[in-house]
Formats: sequence, C-alpha cells, structure tokens
Amino acid sequence: MMTSLVLTIVDFLTAHRHVAYLAVFLLALSESIPIIGAVIPGTVGILALSTLVPSGALVLWPLLAAATFGAVAGDGVSFWLGHRYHREILGLWPLNRHPGLIERSESFFTRHGDKSVFLARFTPGVRAFVPLLAGVLGMPVRRFYAVNVASALAWAPSHILPGVFVGAAFGILGAAAKPLAVLLVVLAAVGWVILHIVRWTLRRGIPLLIIGVERLRGWVGTRDTWLSRNLSSLLDPERHEARTLALLTVLLVGAAWLFFGILEDVVSRDPLVLADSAIYRALQDLRTAPGDAVMIAITELGDTVVVVAVTVIVFLWLAWKRAWRTAAYWLVAIAGASALNTAIKMALHRARPGDLHYSGWSAFSFPSGHSTINLVLYGFLTFLIAREFRSALRVSVALGAATLIFLIGFSRLYLGAHWLSDVLGGLAFGSAWLALLGLSYLRRKVERVEPGGLLAVGCAAVVLAGGFNIYRNHATDSDRYAVKSVLPTMAAAEWWASGWQQLPGRRIDLTGEVEEPLTFQWTGSLRDLQDALLRDGWHTSAAWELLSALSWLTPSADPANLPVVPLFASGRLPSLTLIRPNSVGTPTASRLVLRLWAVDLELTNGQTAPLWIGSVVEERLYRPFSLVSVASTQTDVNAPRQVLAGSLGGGRLVLRAVEMTDADWDGQVLLARQGEAPKTISD
Repeated sequence: MMTSLVLTIVDFLTAHRHVAYLAVFLLALSESIPIIGAVIPGTVGILALSTLVPSGALVLWPLLAAATFGAVAGDGVSFWLGHRYHREILGLWPLNRHPGLIERSESFFTRHGDKSVFLARFTPGVRAFVPLLAGVLGMPVRRFYAVNVASALAWAPSHILPGVFVGAAFGILGAAAKPLAVLLVVLAAVGWVILHIVRWTLRRGIPLLIIGVERLRGWVGTRDTWLSRNLSSLLDPERHEARTLALLTVLLVGAAWLFFGILEDVVSRDPLVLADSAIYRALQDLRTAPGDAVMIAITELGDTVVVVAVTVIVFLWLAWKRAWRTAAYWLVAIAGASALNTAIKMALHRARPGDLHYSGWSAFSFPSGHSTINLVLYGFLTFLIAREFRSALRVSVALGAATLIFLIGFSRLYLGAHWLSDVLGGLAFGSAWLALLGLSYLRRKVERVEPGGLLAVGCAAVVLAGGFNIYRNHATDSDRYAVKSVLPTMAAAEWWASGWQQLPGRRIDLTGEVEEPLTFQWTGSLRDLQDALLRDGWHTSAAWELLSALSWLTPSADPANLPVVPLFASGRLPSLTLIRPNSVGTPTASRLVLRLWAVDLELTNGQTAPLWIGSVVEERLYRPFSLVSVASTQTDVNAPRQVLAGSLGGGRLVLRAVEMTDADWDGQVLLARQGEAPKTISD
C-alpha cells in the first residue's frame, strides 16, 4: 500500500509540478505564522519534496524560489499583523495561551535587535513569534524586509539542498533504497512519538508532581517515624536538589512498574510476547546491506569492550579529580547493572530470536544487556555532567545521550539480536537502577567533577574505543548478524496430511492482539491463484491512491472501488489482496476480502514451492448520515471460506482442535495447492 501510494504521488507531482511548488510555498509560509508553524510540519514536508529533485520529478530552481518567496511572505504576514494590531494581538486566542513563548521571543528580540529576524529563522520555538514581535515593537518596515529577504535566501537552500543530497544518495542505493527509506521513516516516527510523549509527560506531570510532593510533605510533617524523617529530609524545599530528587523518585517508581509489567508478560506469554514475533519479522523484512552496516556499527558502540573502556577512562578522570565517592558510585552503577542483568538472564533462560553464535549467559535474551548497561553508562555520565550545566547545555547533553541510547537499543531489534520486550525491559530496568543510584548519590554532599572536562573525556572515550571496536570487529559482526535467508522446508505430503497444523490458526497484529481466524492455506504460485479467482468474479483491490483513498469520504462508493486496509499478520503485510462483491442476502452493500501472507516455510516435492496463509472475511459498508462510507468486518468466517472454496472448485477442508473454535468459526481450514482441482472434501 505505502509503495503504491508513494509512486502515485511521485507520478502526480511529475505531471503537475506546480502543485509541488505551491505546496513548498505554503509550507514555508506556515513556518513563520505563530501557532500554525508549530502544528504543520513544514520543514519535514519541504525536505520530503526536495528528495524528488534527483529523480527529475521536480526542478531545483523553482523549488528554491518557492521556498524563498514562501518564507518572505510568511514573515511578512506575521510582521504586518504585529505592525497593524500592536500588543492587542498578543492577548487574543490562541496567542494568549503561550505567554512564556511570547516572553522568550520578546527577550530574544531585545537581546539581538534587528539581527533577531535573521537568527530567529533558524531558531526553533521563537521562529514564528519574532517577526510578529518585530511589528509589535515598531521595527522599521524597510529594515525588516531587508533582513527578512536575506534570511529567506539563506534559509531556503539550508532546507532544500539536504533533501536533494538525500534523494541522490537513495538513488545510488538502487533496490536497497525503498526498505532503507521505510526504516528511516520508522526511526523518525518512533523518535518523534517518544519525544512528544516525554514532553507531554513533563508538561503535565511536573505540576502534578509538585502538588503530590506538597501533600506528601504535609503528611510526613504530622508524623515522627524513621520513614517520615527520611522523607521529610528528602522533600525539604530548602535543598538545592529537591526537584531532582522528586523526579528521580517518580522515575524509580514508574520504571520499576514498567519493568515488572514487561517481566510478567514475558513469563506468562501475554500479547507483548506475540507482538515480539510480529515486530521482529517486520524489521527483518526491512533489512538492507547499507542499513546493516550502519546498525552493526551502532550496536558495536554498545559492546562490552567499549563499555569497559569508557568506564575505566571516566573512573580515572574522577580519581584524578579526587572525586572518590563519585568514582565509587560510577563503578557500582556499571558493575551492578551488569551483574543484575546477568542474574535475570540466567534465571529466565529466554532464547534469542535467532542463532547468533552467542555463548554462555550471553545466549539468553531478557533483558537486553546492551540496552540496560548502555542506559546506565550514558545516563549516569549525563547525570554527572548535565547537573552542573546551564539549562540549554543540559538539554543538549541529555538529548545526545538519549539519542545514542535509543539507537543502540533499536540496533538490537533491527539486527534480530533481541525481542522488543527484551529492549523495553532492559531500558526500564536500567532506568530504575539509575534512579535508585541517583537518589542515593544526592543524599550526601555532591563532589565537583568539572563537567566540561568530563564531557570531553567521555566523548573522546566513546569515539576512540568505539572506533577501534568497529574497526576490529565489523567484518566478523557482519557475518554474525547477516540475514539468514535459508527457509525451513517440509514435505508437501506432510503438510497436506497434518503439517498444516503447525501454521498459526489466527492472525496476530503488530500489537500482539489475536485477530480473525486464518482459514486458508495455499501452496504454489500466487499468480495462478489470482488468475483462477479472477475468472470466478473476484477482483484485485484498488490501489491506495489519492483519489481511491478519498472515495471512502463519499456515501455512494462502489465496494469494488474502495481500497482494502492492508492488515499485518506476524509483522508482514499481505502479498495478495482480492475482493468480491457480496450484496446478495445482506441488508447493506458488502464484499468479501481475501488476504494472503507469506510463510517462512517451503514445501518440497521434487522441487520447492512457497506456502501462503490467509483469511477471507466479509466487510459490510455502512454510510452514517449519508456522508461517508465505513467498513465493518463481520465475525462469521465460515460463509466467506465456503465461497472461496466454491471459487477454487477444489481443495480440502480440515478441522483444527475443538478448543480453537467459537460461535463464528467452525474450526475448518481450506487447503489448496497448485495444479489440483478435485471436489472439495471435508475431513
């Protein structure tokens, strides 16, 4: 679906380039409008469209011109609003809901003067407010537009040329470009979601935390026990570290709760474990040689040899500064995380996703050692460094460390070295251990560690030790983490007799939820199956194009023209999707939908043949208020399976175990194979 949609968009933009240039103009304009610029991802859209230049779909110079004029117009509109309505506009909704941002932008303008219009163009947060405040504060019009045009001439190439270079690089990659692009989109999306979750949590959670701390302080003030005295000391508002201690307490409780929740799912094999397999397979399908090279290098940055080298170098720095207590905590942090991680692994004995030639305790999977130890290593190092920096530098250091920790954890998923629950469990356990150490460390006088020097030493240690480890082990690790392309095999006769039962009985989506029964198995060419069904009234599903997607918004859409939602099964999208109108005997328009997914198994009978598993369901279309079309999947799967069997004119109905059946499924599965069309029989 995604590939089809992207190709359709590219073809449309190639034929209608003016639409793309207009879109870039509007996106650049929106970046400079207060509030709108924070909602519409203008920069992302401009970068995405710029990647189409090397393919010839768009031309560079008109794209640069559109971005430049859009940026000038956007700042101009914002300036005119401030110049026309003065400070009154700042009290209107929705601007009045962001007093802190307005105050920061005004301070920025006061500090930098006329240059602020140029600098703000490249400064997130104040970018959309400074032109407005320039008008409010009476900046001369000529001077404003001189700086405005100059900043736009610099801003447009800085946003478009990186996209052009990325597009050219992906063109060189050839067939690997598509899955690598999808991988980058996944990384960007996950990072964006995590960032916004953290920001939302801090924005909403800190006020609630302050209220909770005040109530707890009032409660402990009425009691005289060991616990109340320690809590009172911990929550003393006169302490410089009071807020940090409160945040660490919340982190400890939340991370411990998350870890034990994941541990419970792993032990009881709840839906999270089912999601593990789906996400593992989805990521393995996205792997490419360039992606492997990058991810192997990232995972090597988290190897034991790098961890030990960074630990020793930082310890020597702390010892040189005579920060003996901090040095002791540093060793306890890393050694304790490693020992506890190993103990949990040996207690659970959970197997890794694949055979990666690990030995000893490293052969076990939960929790991920890379995720746990690197979070503690770089988390505690960031804690020691950032706490003595200014806010801006503190955020930069924390963001850099968080990015490295996230990439190391993701590399373990991408390379198939760990399940998702392993990585999440490792991050949760590492966070809890780090918070516990932080609480203990801050209860006594803190030693000064010269954060600037420690940051330089830590970065140098990571670069030197990590670079050496990559240089020495990259070739070996490339073989270890290489994709295993050999599929397991089964005799075709064995599958036909009883081996079909080894395949899953129900579809499992990416979240690990068990969905509709998988009532069809086919071995042979998908093309032959498609041709046979097309002759009996089935149709190929409409591609997800702009116009076909919009047809869902019409109340009189033909079921045959509505694209089908491509559902995941164990991390894979359907390899074949067919539909068949089915309006007879139903109160509303409906259709049958057949989806087939690939299976990691080949059948042998003199030669190998692929195996596919699928579901066939009925979708009824409803038209609420005669405005849109809405599809509702019916729970009964027996009748759709019988229609499919009739269309094939052959096959074999077999019965699964009784405990898998329910009121909407009689437990029967249709088996069919290429080149055979006897009368359908039932066991």
